[in-house]
Amino acid sequence: MSDTIRIRRPDDWHLHLRDNEMMAAVLPHSAKHFGRAIVMPNLVPPVVTQADAVAYKNRILEALKQSDIQADFKPLMTLYLTESTQAADVMSAHKNGIINAVKLYPAGATTNSASGVSNINNVMPVLEAMAEQGIILCMHGEVTTSNVDIFDREKHFLDDVLQPLKQRLPELKVVLEHITTKEGVDFVKSHDHGLAGTITTHHLMLNRNHMLVGGIRPHYYCLPIIKRESHRKALVDAACSGDSRFFLGTDSAPHVASTKENACGCAGVFNAPNTMSCLAQVFEEADALSNLEKFASINGAQYYGLPVNEDVMVLEKRKTQVAALAPIEVGDEQVVVFEPVAELYWHVVDK
Repeated sequence: MSDTIRIRRPDDWHLHLRDNEMMAAVLPHSAKHFGRAIVMPNLVPPVVTQADAVAYKNRILEALKQSDIQADFKPLMTLYLTESTQAADVMSAHKNGIINAVKLYPAGATTNSASGVSNINNVMPVLEAMAEQGIILCMHGEVTTSNVDIFDREKHFLDDVLQPLKQRLPELKVVLEHITTKEGVDFVKSHDHGLAGTITTHHLMLNRNHMLVGGIRPHYYCLPIIKRESHRKALVDAACSGDSRFFLGTDSAPHVASTKENACGCAGVFNAPNTMSCLAQVFEEADALSNLEKFASINGAQYYGLPVNEDVMVLEKRKTQVAALAPIEVGDEQVVVFEPVAELYWHVVDK
């Protein structure tokens, strides 16, 4: 096995940049490694119209300009689907090249999702228009009904929401985001077209014991929540298979430590700075380094109908471990970087 691998520059098909001071602090860590990223719209207030998306993109580009990162990073914008979203605005935003996708959050599913969809039938006119125009729908795949156990939310979503939707609108292109279960993997595999799934770095490395055994580790708490080891193994198999329906979406989601380490901590893992080292480790352990480029750099671009990045990332395996990364300073607070549960030896080589 070579100690050096070269892949097309990767993309991140699910990223939270937040806004303002937080965005300025975390954006360089994604821009350094990734060519493009699908940027999540769950701000406060959310990005619901094409005017909102234009304004948010301009803020991202200005923050990038003010940083010391020289990389050519392209934010790919999304709209937050609400039950008052107008199909005409979505169509116009897509036609004008302002957005690449629309995001559906079940109401109350995760951070800043209160404005999300409570009943999918209420947004069916928008979804029908999206299907006709080939606009991608990104879905947070969980139900939020109180009688469903949090570890079963994804399976219920597949059975109760996504399966009926695909039967009703088979031509609608869907990305099932941050898959966490074997059932999610199998559901994507059961569809030959019009459905893909993103998988996060932390769900490839962690099971729920890592979060709960020996004490609660709040920086591993995310939504969808980490599942049991059998599900993690299914995710690794899917990611490492080379199957074009699976690709990287880090779901890197920064929160300052004080909001993670308290009696009601926020959900989210900030993994942008070390994702590529983590992925190389996962793929090497699965004897699948030859498929890392497909997962991180090719499959997502092809699904979104975009060209693969021309420039190259080099990763080098060294005898020295990848050093633990210091927290990111955000004003007077800090954002803790994801701490993998394995020793990392794959270093991203700076140009």
